[in-house]
Amino acid sequence: MIDIGGDIFLQLGVVTIIAALFAFLFRLIKQPQILAYVIVGVLITPVLQLVTDLTIIESMSTIGIAFLLFIVGMEMDLRKLKSVALVSSLGGAIQIIIIFIFGYLISIALGFLSLEAAYIGLIIAFSSTMIVMKLLSDKRELNTLHGRIVVGILLLQDIIAIFALSILTTINDVSLVLVGTAVLKFLSLFALAFLAGKFVFPYVFKFAARNQELLLISSLAVCFTFSLAFHYLGFSIAIGAFVAGIALGNVDYSYEIIGKIKTLRDFFSLLFFVSLGMTLSVGVITQMWLELIVLTLTVIILKPFMIMLICSLFKYTKKPSFLSSLALAQVGEFSLILAAEGLILGHISQELFSLTVIITLFSITLTSYLIKYDHLIYKIMEKPLKMFDIFTTEGLEYLPSEVKPKIILCGHNRIGYSILQKMKKVKKKVLVVDYNPEIITMMVKEGYHCVYGNVTDEEIIHKMNLRHIKILISTVPEVQDNLLLIRKTRAVNSKAKIFVTANEIDEALRLYKAGADYVILPHFLGGEHVGDIISKHRKRKIDLKEHKTDHIRHLEQRKDIGHEHPKQS
Repeated sequence: MIDIGGDIFLQLGVVTIIAALFAFLFRLIKQPQILAYVIVGVLITPVLQLVTDLTIIESMSTIGIAFLLFIVGMEMDLRKLKSVALVSSLGGAIQIIIIFIFGYLISIALGFLSLEAAYIGLIIAFSSTMIVMKLLSDKRELNTLHGRIVVGILLLQDIIAIFALSILTTINDVSLVLVGTAVLKFLSLFALAFLAGKFVFPYVFKFAARNQELLLISSLAVCFTFSLAFHYLGFSIAIGAFVAGIALGNVDYSYEIIGKIKTLRDFFSLLFFVSLGMTLSVGVITQMWLELIVLTLTVIILKPFMIMLICSLFKYTKKPSFLSSLALAQVGEFSLILAAEGLILGHISQELFSLTVIITLFSITLTSYLIKYDHLIYKIMEKPLKMFDIFTTEGLEYLPSEVKPKIILCGHNRIGYSILQKMKKVKKKVLVVDYNPEIITMMVKEGYHCVYGNVTDEEIIHKMNLRHIKILISTVPEVQDNLLLIRKTRAVNSKAKIFVTANEIDEALRLYKAGADYVILPHFLGGEHVGDIISKHRKRKIDLKEHKTDHIRHLEQRKDIGHEHPKQS
């Protein structure tokens, strides 16, 4: 075989060309890009042995880790933890602790050393922010109830992963004194970065932003400054890059900086994932097949089960709990970074590192299918999942009046909230159905008839009293759920007016054909509303300043009652 290890240009050329070909292929078959890059690494070194000197690629891949965490730091808004549900913060923390304990005990039972078992516990506890966010975004489910739960848990996982990485990279043995010292060092440097980000960087980058080249160089200088500072105190340079990102995340020009560095991050991240494949020991599949099977099952079965159980204990119904658990049933990029750092530090063996890479690849590939077909999988699993209903029904139903409501609102999301504001005068005639317990609790306080549950549940449909209603309004985004509501309503009530929601034109036409009286297309309505405002302003039928004042007042009212980031059903 040809050894091109001595020429950096040839190495990068071979890696980039083959990676581009595989990335194109995986894009066509709709598979994760990370999987393509790791497979390229496996082909280049373990299989074809085109590159045998890994020093250069591994060194440059370290830069990829740093840039990846630098961008994560800039995009991470720590205040978001305040705006997500309690399940995302407290529940997410409980999930990490439980999975870590299970992972640690299972690893000890499999014969791993204590420090290796600690790494395994952390590795399987964290999920993939990069993959999950991308898949949920493609399905337009980031703002759904389960989407917000997942995003909140992922955000918490990223923060804890950073702390875990900073601690593990500064110790060679588990010691409370060393752990405490590491945490103290980290917090001191983090405080310094926070102060710099608040009092120094806004003025520095206000001047630097006058020149785009100076803006890029200045941001890179901050990244490397903190990386070197953290490295000097015994931390990973990647941790320094993350903290640098946090420090720059609040400057006015953060989006411009992110836009400029993303290209660099993408290239060097490619090298990181390729380097993972290069160091992969393919023989580990036969040597450690038992460990591979047990740990993989822990990730794809035990982990989602615990997440669903935790969501249910926080009184979320089985559907959002199940969809959240499916989305988090994988090992993520932070786990790979942890494993890579552990290998460099000598905390874990080459075999365990390869095992981590294989489990990660399998789980993220499986996740792409689980999220794509999550609603179909839920329908198949709906009956067995009824066991989780025992945690969610208590105190989440309010039917004070003997008079049956004539208007049903399914889904109190952004659209549902606005609709409900127009019905305050007839609130006694309205029944709200939602599977967000926080929404139902709020509706009870406001005096609305409300039922907590999934709109496709037969028991919930029975409580809607469809035979005697006059209006059914559904803001639920799933087309199959709306088709079921239309079919159930029309079977017993031909006079009721049915309003349902769709995301696509084809879906809207399908709903009209099924018997809907009006299909709400949020994007179309938004455009029509803005167009109407502009038209009235041009004809001087409205005072735009007065309209703006009213709009601001309305938004502030929504924010005050917790609707700044309302959850969708």
